[in-house]
Amino acid sequence: MTSSSTYGYGAAFFDLDRTLLSGASGEVFSEAMRMAGLSSKPFPGEKFLFGLFNAIGETLPSMALARQAVTLAKGRSQQAVSGAAEQVADRLVSMVQPFADASFAAHREAGRPIVLATTTPYDLVKPFADKLGLDDVVATRYGVDADGNYDGTLVGPFVWSAGKLEAITAWAAERGINLADSYAYSDSVYDTPMLDAVGFPTVVNPDPRMVFMAAARRWPTLNLDVSPGVVKIPVVGMEVQRLALQFARPAAYPYARFDISGIQNIPTEGPVILCANHRSYFDVAALSIAIGKSGRTARFLGKKEVFDAPIVGPIAAAMGGIRVDRGTGSDEPMKAAIEALNGGEMVSIMPEGTIPRGPAFFETKLKGRWGAAQLAHDTGATVIPIGLWGTEKVWPRSSRMPKVFNLTDPPTVRIRVGKPVDLKGKSVDADTKRIMKAIMAELPDEATEARSPTPGELALTYPPGYTSDPTDESDRRPGAD
Repeated sequence: MTSSSTYGYGAAFFDLDRTLLSGASGEVFSEAMRMAGLSSKPFPGEKFLFGLFNAIGETLPSMALARQAVTLAKGRSQQAVSGAAEQVADRLVSMVQPFADASFAAHREAGRPIVLATTTPYDLVKPFADKLGLDDVVATRYGVDADGNYDGTLVGPFVWSAGKLEAITAWAAERGINLADSYAYSDSVYDTPMLDAVGFPTVVNPDPRMVFMAAARRWPTLNLDVSPGVVKIPVVGMEVQRLALQFARPAAYPYARFDISGIQNIPTEGPVILCANHRSYFDVAALSIAIGKSGRTARFLGKKEVFDAPIVGPIAAAMGGIRVDRGTGSDEPMKAAIEALNGGEMVSIMPEGTIPRGPAFFETKLKGRWGAAQLAHDTGATVIPIGLWGTEKVWPRSSRMPKVFNLTDPPTVRIRVGKPVDLKGKSVDADTKRIMKAIMAELPDEATEARSPTPGELALTYPPGYTSDPTDESDRRPGAD
């Protein structure tokens, strides 16, 4: 028994299916029971019911079936069931949503115990909870006879809906934990009693009815399969960014042509840092097209001016953008990027930090900040270089808007995606240089040709209303503005 002094700040209760897990555990446990010889074949309509559960969550028929399981288990060996559960525990751990760890970490830092609260029988989920490092399990418990076999009875409530509330209330009372200081997470409308009882309810991957319940109760919604703050379309479960990327196609920009190659170099899964050079606010649109072609989504790390810019600002936000306001000195953007990468996502970053201007815009050697290399060192993410060219002709820095009316002779935007950068992982500065060199290798030959720009070309690199001495720009640190 754990004393309340160990925790001190309430507890965090997590539902299992479609909340902690990306889908339902029932199919995994059913297979485990058959492998252990505890059942001979799937029950009629099993596959359909599991598919329905994955799609829309709990239903009354599925819960009625779960209630009957205690009777069906009568005579089965508790030890055999626990053994079967041990066999599939790792498989269930692999189904845990990628951003659950971040939520766990926050609760652990605050001293809260993390408790699995589920209808699934205790003996089936306890090995999984132990593998995951959870503090305790509140679950349906079956009675066991003197021979170690299930006797067809329940010990305590059937942990579902009001029964789950009863179970967590008893658990908290035994440990002196106040539910008003506690958190609860669930996808199911049938967990409304539990969510209503805690001080901090959160809806995760809501089922269709829970969408309306959450709106009515003003409960926050969290998606543990994507970075915090990323919006998903309710019920459908599609990330807004993925929908936005459906429109991020060359045809959406009739005032530009696109020459793209190397998309196959973007890994199809795992943490990736996309590193591109920066020539224009239109770079965001160009990158969104490349990302859309990769079939993945990405979190765009960019300074606040990008998010404030017309047209591309909403695109950056829809891409799950991480806003950087350098004036605050906050390390939150880097933390958010690390969290996204640790969750297996892609992050897009422009190491130069800002669009070079004046003579610096025409330098043949790119200068970068250390952020991308530091992210790679901290997360082990793959770094993919991207060379952008011609975006400044679509939207020069001197203009407040892209040249949207240039439809008869639109400029060509060249996008080249390179192979992973071979980082050494010893020095952030040295790896930053490797990243910038890899980006330069993806630029056309003219990018390496030194020349003196004309006054007119220089003027296009300055922001509207620029009045400073352009010769000072050559010494400006990348990302200083």
